[in-house]
Amino acid sequence: MAINTTFNAAAAAYGNASRLINQAAKPATDLTALAPSGGQNFAEILASQVQGVVDTGKTSDKMAMDMVNGKANVVDMVTALSETEIAIESMVTIRDRVISAYEEIMRMPI
Repeated sequence: MAINTTFNAAAAAYGNASRLINQAAKPATDLTALAPSGGQNFAEILASQVQGVVDTGKTSDKMAMDMVNGKANVVDMVTALSETEIAIESMVTIRDRVISAYEEIMRMPI
């Protein structure tokens, strides 16, 4: 039973990592898919994504503490840390692209 649970956790982590990488590769299509017509604005979407990264970090911290206390599996802890790392890398990529777009707009002649 523990082996099956570990496999399911690893498969779920791989699926989440794949989804995050695809979102980072195509942010324009994913952002428009998230925003309903006339609903959320960019700031709300960005705030919810940042909150998701924070929540992922909290989950990793909890998993690490459970590991120290002997309540968690090593594979689960490594999976949680990998998910957090991918989420942070995705946010950094988005930040870099926003800054690059801003700099390009500032270089445009009026």
